[in-house]
Amino acid sequence: MIFVHLLKSSISLMTVFLFGSAGEIITEKSGHLNMGIPGIMALGGLGGVLGECLYINNIANPSLPNPFLCVFIPIIFTLIFGALGGLIFSFFTVTLRCNQNVVGLTLTTFGVAISTFFFSSSEFLNFDYLINAGVYFQSLFFPGVVSSTLNPFVEIFFSHGVLTYLAIIVAIVAGFVLNKTNVGLALRSVGENPGASDSIGINVNKYRYIATIVGAMVASLGGLYLLMDFSAGADPAGIDVESFGWLAVALVIFSMWRPGFAIIGSFVFSMLTVLPDVLTSISGYQKPLMQLLPYVMTIVVLIITSIMKLKNSKPPKALGTSYFREDR
Repeated sequence: MIFVHLLKSSISLMTVFLFGSAGEIITEKSGHLNMGIPGIMALGGLGGVLGECLYINNIANPSLPNPFLCVFIPIIFTLIFGALGGLIFSFFTVTLRCNQNVVGLTLTTFGVAISTFFFSSSEFLNFDYLINAGVYFQSLFFPGVVSSTLNPFVEIFFSHGVLTYLAIIVAIVAGFVLNKTNVGLALRSVGENPGASDSIGINVNKYRYIATIVGAMVASLGGLYLLMDFSAGADPAGIDVESFGWLAVALVIFSMWRPGFAIIGSFVFSMLTVLPDVLTSISGYQKPLMQLLPYVMTIVVLIITSIMKLKNSKPPKALGTSYFREDR
């Protein structure tokens, strides 16, 4: 049962890492290094909770909301808040030509701070019915069924919420678009050599704007998952979205900038994250040491890829570099 619990918990938690890393990969493929992903995830979580509260507090019977709307409305609000975060980053880095690292870190500080403010102020949001709504996020195929009554195989792979399966679909689609379509080819060329891309008629600024906004929208869903699925809507102020966001950014290196590999990497990161809590036999200093494993794995993969110089394992050459046509 420990093995079943470990696999189920790993697949569940991988959702937040997969949304965050897939969103950042899409962004970085355009040459933008968005260190504001943790803040955008926090904004996305705030938007989702805000949308949920607005819906529940404006229906006749808040204790019996519509299951579909309970999931659909928060997702829409999350995507809007995520897009706003990506738009802010793009406006400052592309239009105003600000430093990407500074803007990203500022965006993280802003996103985490504003979400903490709203979550700690009950006068703005009413969380009374969030737990009831959170139940609808947690099981797509077998709502309300106790996990112990399910076959172990079914419990491991088919007892998760809609966002878990959506994250896998998004990663697969992102990998296909980046590697098998003309849009993906143009986007990758912008990230590798924006000057050459501009010379053949590709609008560098447009691609970077769109990629950053789309990437932010994808990443923001990770924040929604943490607050409404993983924690079932309970105590949103107590969930440290920022720390998960930084792990998702580190996972981009682990997955070597490939959305498909991000699925595997997210599962590994998730397993290493939940392992200390699943193994009840460890105690004392052993648990904190095991919590460092995801970071150690990232360093190991970075060293290996640097030494072996694996094909397509490097970041885009123009990553973190702003492009100005006047400098050509």
